[in-house]
Amino acid sequence: MVHDSPSKPISAWKGKGKLTNHDYDDLRPTITYRHILSQNLGVRDPLRVIALCDSDAFYAACERVRLGLDPSAPLVVQQWESLIAVSYPARKYGISRMDKIKDAKKKCPNLVAVHVATYKEGEREPGYWEDIDTRTHKVSLDLYRRESSKIINIMKQSVPSGEIEKASIDEAFLDLSRPVRERLLERYPYLAKLPDDAPEGADSPLPPPPPIDWSQLGELIPLTAQGEESEPQDEISYENDHLTSWHDVALSIGAELIAKLREEIFRQLGYTMSAGIARNKFLAKLCASYKKPNSQSILRNDAIPSYLRPMPFQKIRFLGGKLGDALAKEYDVSTVGDLLTVSLDEMQNKFGENAVWVYELLRGIDASEVKERTALFKSMLASKNLPKPITTLDDGQHWIRVLAAELALRLNDAREEVPTLWPKTIVLHARKGYETSRSKQAAFPFTKDVSVDVIASAGNKLWKELMGNATNVNVTIVQLAFTGIETSETGQQSIDAFFKTKDVQRQPLKRARDNNEELSPTRSDSDNREKKERSWTSFVCDRCQTRFALRDDQLDWSDDEQSRALATLQQEHQDFHFAQDLENGSLPQKTGSSSRPASKRGRGAEPRGIAKFFGKK
Repeated sequence: MVHDSPSKPISAWKGKGKLTNHDYDDLRPTITYRHILSQNLGVRDPLRVIALCDSDAFYAACERVRLGLDPSAPLVVQQWESLIAVSYPARKYGISRMDKIKDAKKKCPNLVAVHVATYKEGEREPGYWEDIDTRTHKVSLDLYRRESSKIINIMKQSVPSGEIEKASIDEAFLDLSRPVRERLLERYPYLAKLPDDAPEGADSPLPPPPPIDWSQLGELIPLTAQGEESEPQDEISYENDHLTSWHDVALSIGAELIAKLREEIFRQLGYTMSAGIARNKFLAKLCASYKKPNSQSILRNDAIPSYLRPMPFQKIRFLGGKLGDALAKEYDVSTVGDLLTVSLDEMQNKFGENAVWVYELLRGIDASEVKERTALFKSMLASKNLPKPITTLDDGQHWIRVLAAELALRLNDAREEVPTLWPKTIVLHARKGYETSRSKQAAFPFTKDVSVDVIASAGNKLWKELMGNATNVNVTIVQLAFTGIETSETGQQSIDAFFKTKDVQRQPLKRARDNNEELSPTRSDSDNREKKERSWTSFVCDRCQTRFALRDDQLDWSDDEQSRALATLQQEHQDFHFAQDLENGSLPQKTGSSSRPASKRGRGAEPRGIAKFFGKK
C-alpha cells in the first residue's frame, strides 16, 4: 500500500518575507479506508466537496426569459430611476448598477430597460404597467422569488442526498460530500473493501488514484499564479497521476454533478449559472467568481496557495474594515501572501491569542457547515415607505388594498407547496413621521380561498381602529403583515384546534382609542415600545439586549431585500460578539462547530485584541 499521492513541494514565494512549506500544510492529508467508509461526513472530512451556485445577473435573466429576448440583448432592470440588475451584454457598454436609467441609455442606445413589476390598487397581481408612479404603486419582486424557488427545487431533485443552503435569492451552497462519496464507491468498488493485507487496518492509506481528464469539467484554477515562477512538477497535467489526489477525484465528481445541474436549470428555466467547487464554503464562494458568466471553476487543494496569495486580503469577509486597516498598517501589507509571512506568535502578540482565526482564514481553512434552511416563514410583510404622506383615511385604504394584494399572492404561493399553511394574526403598522410606529392586530379568519378582498377587509378594519377619528393623520410608512404562520399537525380534526393558543396569549386587545385621539404614542405605548417593535424589520440581540432596526428608507424595500439587509445588520453585530469571543477564548472547542456562544465578559467591558476592530453596530 502507498500514500494516495506523494506530497508536492511548494516553492518559496518571494514577498515581504519567506514562506515555508508549513503555510499550507493541510492540503494533502492521508486519506484512509476509514475515511472512505465513514458515514459521518463532517466539516473535517478530507474528501469534503462544497459548491456555490450563483445565478448570472438573476433579475435581468428572469426578465429576459419572461420577454423571450435573445440572450445577447443588453438589458437592465430598473426600480424607479435606479438600476437593480444589469445583464452581462449590457455591462459590455460600461453600464453598472450605479448608473441612473437615463445615463445607461446614453451608453447603449439599443438598451432594453424593464421596470420591475409593481402592485397597484384594483389589481390582484403585480404587473408591468405604463403609468408607474412611486406615489401610487409598490415594487414587487415576486417573479424573482418564484423563479428562485424553482431553481432550489431543481437542485433538490438533482442531488437528493446533498445538503442545500439558500444563501440569497440568487445563490445557494451545496454540500456534495455524500453524493460524491456514493459515486466514488460505485466507480471504484475496490475502495469499499478493506484489503486483507492492509498494514494498518482501516487506517491504511488508499491506493494511488486514477488520472483525471479535467478538460470537460470547467475552469481549472491553475496550480501556479500567473507570473509566478514554478518548478517543472508544478505544471498542470491531465494525464500524469503524480499530481492527483483522491480529493481531486472527489472534486471532479462534484464538478460533474454541478455541470449536469447547471444544464438542467438552463434546460428547464433558461437561466445560466456560475459555480465554484472547492473543499469548503469560503473557497467555493471565492472561486465562483473566477470566470463569469455561465461557467464553473474548480479549486484543487494544491492550487489554494497560488490562488489566495495574490489576493488583496481586505476583500475577504471579516478581514476588511478596521481590522483590515490595522493589519495593513501594522505589517505594511496588502495581499494574503504578504500576511502569510507574519508568524502566528507575532500576530497573537499584537492582536490577541485568538488571532489564530485570522491565521487559518488566510490559509483557506473554514469549518462552517452547509445548513438547509426551512422554506416556511413565521411572518410575511408588505411595506410601503410613502413619498407623499397619507393625509386622509381614504388614502390609507388605498394602500392597504395594494399591500393586501402582495400578501394574498405570497400566501397563496406558499400554500401551493404547503396547503395547511395559515397565519394566526394580521397586523397593521403605521408611522407618523419619525415618531414610534403604532399598530393594531387581530386574529386572521380562516377562509377556503385567500383573496385580496378578505385581507383588505381585515386590514381596513384595523386601519379604522388605529385611526379612530384622528384629524392629523400624516402617515409616512404603512405596513401590513401576517404573523404566526404555521402548519396544522397531521391528524388534526378541526381548524379550531389550529388556532388554539395558550391562556397567556388570550389577553384582550388594548382599549380602543378615544374618538378624539390622534395618531401619537401614549405613555403606555412608550413604556412598551421595545416589545412592540416589528420583529421582521428589527431584532433584539439576546446577548446585549440592544435593539437594531432597519432604516426608514429600507422599509419600502421588498421582503427579500429587507430580509437580506436585516441579516447583514445581524451579522455585523454578531461579528462584534464573535470577535469578543475570539479574544476572550470563549469559542467552542469542539472541531467544526459553527456556533458562537455567549461571551463571559461583562456587557460594559471594553473589547480587546481583535474584538476592538469590530465596530459595535
